[in-house]
Amino acid sequence: MTVSPHLVLSMDTGVDDALALAYLIASGAHIIGVSATYGNVLQQQAARNTRTVLDLLGRADVPVADGARHPSWAPLFVADAGCARFHGRNGLADLRIGVSATPKERPGRVIASDAAGIVTLSAADVGALIRQGHAISVGGYPVGDPHAELPTIPEFFTRAGLATPQKLGFPDEDCSTMTDGARLIVDAARRYGDALTIVATGPLTDVDVALRADPAAVRRARIVFMGGALTQEGNCYDLVCETNVLQDPEAADRVLRAHADTTMIGLDVTHRCLLGPADVARWLAVADDDGSAGKPSRRHVAFLLASLANFSIRANRASDPIFAGGMPLHDPLAAAVALDPLLVTTFDLPMIVETRTGDGVGVRGRTIGDPRGAIDDATAAHVALGVDSAGFVRRFTDAIAGLLASLG
Repeated sequence: MTVSPHLVLSMDTGVDDALALAYLIASGAHIIGVSATYGNVLQQQAARNTRTVLDLLGRADVPVADGARHPSWAPLFVADAGCARFHGRNGLADLRIGVSATPKERPGRVIASDAAGIVTLSAADVGALIRQGHAISVGGYPVGDPHAELPTIPEFFTRAGLATPQKLGFPDEDCSTMTDGARLIVDAARRYGDALTIVATGPLTDVDVALRADPAAVRRARIVFMGGALTQEGNCYDLVCETNVLQDPEAADRVLRAHADTTMIGLDVTHRCLLGPADVARWLAVADDDGSAGKPSRRHVAFLLASLANFSIRANRASDPIFAGGMPLHDPLAAAVALDPLLVTTFDLPMIVETRTGDGVGVRGRTIGDPRGAIDDATAAHVALGVDSAGFVRRFTDAIAGLLASLG
């Protein structure tokens, strides 16, 4: 497989997106630009986080475009409380590093994002929107689903019958819009063709929009996305679905059916690549090396990256004993595979995403083989199932240590 030398990124920049960005910079990747999208945080926060990380790593020259602010199935998005536990409320472990946060939620009010910007909704506002048939995504779940965590408006978290997914969560109309982030992807595909790799570490909304806007151009690019699970449990409440795909199953399904060269880096491999405290300690050791005396920027960046990783290590350890050894390197592995496909072994299989839940239709957000693929001669996705986990963690740790050593 030929590695494309040019990358365009789509990120909902939280902790592991930031670490993936650091890895790409450490590896000397040619990053054309970043589409900052919703997911771990609101889109506006993801854009600020991305610019902050790029600036700290000396790459303020990389353009950051505003991507999708909500999924294709809902015109409003709320970052759920679960993401805050793993990424911090500002997406960067709640560190104060020049990142201005979105307005703070207050009891009885929730902060949401729509195509126009950030809105503050009261409980009455949310109720009115639901009665009018509008869908509000809370980390992939519609308000009223018992898994839609709106802790600042407890009644919507506890009353599952308020609005069932079957009634309002997934409207027939497509709420997608052509964002600057999607346009960045299209423009890059038109310019670089098969020399481009699209790396998505958040929901696939913008990649989907780009594919539909200019399928001939965007299909020529290689797509590597972090998301899905084929042979492992999911990381959502149903233990079937993976978070990035659940945010916008319709978009993910269209991307997998788009006849593009697509590689899925799912939980099958990322859950095996655990970054532990000893690995992170290496970065701080580089900053404390004698050669770094008088170079505060190296210390500052090392402290930032170590703090992000340690926050995630603690959060994952608290969530599940299986992660006692460290944080899964979800997004960094996808970024690394974009540069070196041989890091993983793949099984080629036509894939779909289930978009409904119920008897005879599956579980919404599940990534699964397409039973019609053999009949329809569907394009197979490269599904990562094998990885040299120890080798990758070592490569990742070494790359970040090398980046830190190069800083003045």
